[in-house]
Amino acid sequence: MELIRGLHNLAPRHRGCVVSIGNFDGLHLGHQALIGRLLALSKEHGLPSTVMVFEPTPREFFSPDTAPPRITGFRGKLRLLQRAGIDRVLLLRFDRRLANLEAADFVQRILVDGLGARAVVVGDDFRFGHKRGGDVALLERMGAAAGFSVDGLGCVKAGELRYSSTAVRNALALPDLAQAEHLLGRRYRVIGRVRRGLQLGRKLGMPTANLMMRHKPALAHGVYAVKAYWPGCPEGAPGVASLGVRPTLGMTACLLETHVFGGPLELYGVEMEIELWAYLRPQLRFDSLDALAAQMQADGEEARKFLAVHNGS
Repeated sequence: MELIRGLHNLAPRHRGCVVSIGNFDGLHLGHQALIGRLLALSKEHGLPSTVMVFEPTPREFFSPDTAPPRITGFRGKLRLLQRAGIDRVLLLRFDRRLANLEAADFVQRILVDGLGARAVVVGDDFRFGHKRGGDVALLERMGAAAGFSVDGLGCVKAGELRYSSTAVRNALALPDLAQAEHLLGRRYRVIGRVRRGLQLGRKLGMPTANLMMRHKPALAHGVYAVKAYWPGCPEGAPGVASLGVRPTLGMTACLLETHVFGGPLELYGVEMEIELWAYLRPQLRFDSLDALAAQMQADGEEARKFLAVHNGS
């Protein structure tokens, strides 16, 4: 999969494609329906599939303090789109210039002049352009003149349940991992690159691989039974993970710290995927490092037992 960073990196070879536009946070089953339609049109037209995403998200740009937490970071989003079979991702920086672009100009400059789109697939409630002035009807009118088709897909439901990023966030905040899995069509994973931490876990007898949460995560802080995946372990290794800000140490940066049972100590710089299997307890503050170490051992034993029973090990 090719990542195109910005309109200035579009080349003549990128013209002629089918396109979908959105945040695709979590790539839940509703998103997967859009992607499925996009891939079908890609095959039908014999053209590359392209997904257009934005960093930061529009809501993060306009209301950074109240924007919803992220289900998946940008690195994870790329991995999910790649696995879905997308050929290209066009990443646009959402800034004041893009926010002020009128909807018709967005279509002309990006979809027509930039990408040479032959087909566009979006949700039927899709809005875009300055003050959200563009909608599917505008896309259809401009597409008729410019030579691209428009598919506005309705929301995807299972009974009364609507597959949406909001529903996934609500499930993860509880946390209700079974509901999140139902909405995503897979177990929830956190994806990131391992960074060097304080090495406190190693000193306490439980070394951890640490993933920095660069955006506020949708997942509730706490301790989880997990399976960890990395290039050297594609089958997954059982472990226990803690998501939070380490209140015992008075820290504020949010980390996902994962102890892999019997795993290697050195994973710095490696991209890992931590798959959540069970919620064990909320994040707590302990009066001493000895108390923290004892609880970590107890958490590890509980995670081992759960994963052994549920075939996670």
